[in-house]
Amino acid sequence: MPDQLAAAPYDALLLLSFGGPEGPDDVVPFLENVTRGRGIPRERLKEVGQHYYLFGGVSPINDQNRRLLDALRKDFAEHGLDLPVYWGNRNWAPHLTDTLREMAADGRRRIAVLATSAYASYSGCRQYRENVADALATLEAEGLELPRVDKLRHYFNHPGFVRPMIDGVLASLAALPEDVRAGAHLVFTTHSIPEAAADASGPAEEHTGNGEGGAYVAQHLEVARLIAEEVRAETGIEHPWQLVYQSRSGAPHIPWLEPDICDHLESLHGAGAPAVVMVPIGFVSDHMEVLYDLDTEATAKAAELGLPVARSATVGADPRFAGAVRDLLLERAASERGRTPERCALGALGPSHDLCPVGCCPARAPRPAAAGADSPYA
Repeated sequence: MPDQLAAAPYDALLLLSFGGPEGPDDVVPFLENVTRGRGIPRERLKEVGQHYYLFGGVSPINDQNRRLLDALRKDFAEHGLDLPVYWGNRNWAPHLTDTLREMAADGRRRIAVLATSAYASYSGCRQYRENVADALATLEAEGLELPRVDKLRHYFNHPGFVRPMIDGVLASLAALPEDVRAGAHLVFTTHSIPEAAADASGPAEEHTGNGEGGAYVAQHLEVARLIAEEVRAETGIEHPWQLVYQSRSGAPHIPWLEPDICDHLESLHGAGAPAVVMVPIGFVSDHMEVLYDLDTEATAKAAELGLPVARSATVGADPRFAGAVRDLLLERAASERGRTPERCALGALGPSHDLCPVGCCPARAPRPAAAGADSPYA
């Protein structure tokens, strides 16, 4: 069983997430944090915030992170891993800088970070690394001794992430009316991002520059394939499937990944599809993009079309996902100690890199990013 030495050199794990408002008064300040530097007027932010106001101004993401924290601590304890788990957010309390300051005060000197984003992209990886660099710069300016921070690898194809989603699809299929179940289409969804950002996702050698999506699209397609193939193996039925996108938020003149989930539902209905299971593979938990864009907006579109639809579960705080995080932590720790650990990964893409290389998921305007080959905080 793991023990404290198995986690060495790490002395803490940091759960790093997006954050979300926890009441109506939080919504606009939260959105100001998210969009800082983009010059978006406050009145426009109030319009954007309507999705949150529909749910009392509360995003579900913070409560979901609390449940994941509990699951991680429980899993660590059950496996003899005496490692403290902290939590920090990019855009709302508990803020990342405050959490890293607390960790430094607690004497934590080597921190492993789990970001609640499983795939390669600027917003899903490098931006988190930039946030860590910003936080470390603040602590440095305050004269604090800086911990070393390492981000755990992408886990999109770890069995502890994929298997719970397979079970979610099987449960959703079983919940559909029997007369449409066998013909149901699987619609895998993830957050749309600009085509240019998708093309530049992953290491430089994986950048496509041709609208095909780089590592971001390739990784999602691989997860969709893995799930669809396992569903076929377990049911004996080959369900048609496609990767689609949701939650677009950019200017209309900038090309973003398509098709949109609601447009795709219309196309499926027009082609005679008898039912649909929406599978939000791009999201770790049921946060606002799932709660509103799928459970509210896309479900309403399906009802308007008369198309039976079910939405399968995200991973959330599933114990298998907590176990996957433990795997990721221990494999990285072993690697840092000079060993060659076994790395769990399903499918053809294999395990992702530990250290983001120079040029990985670049931003339009270069900024310092921690926990990578180009980190100013080695």
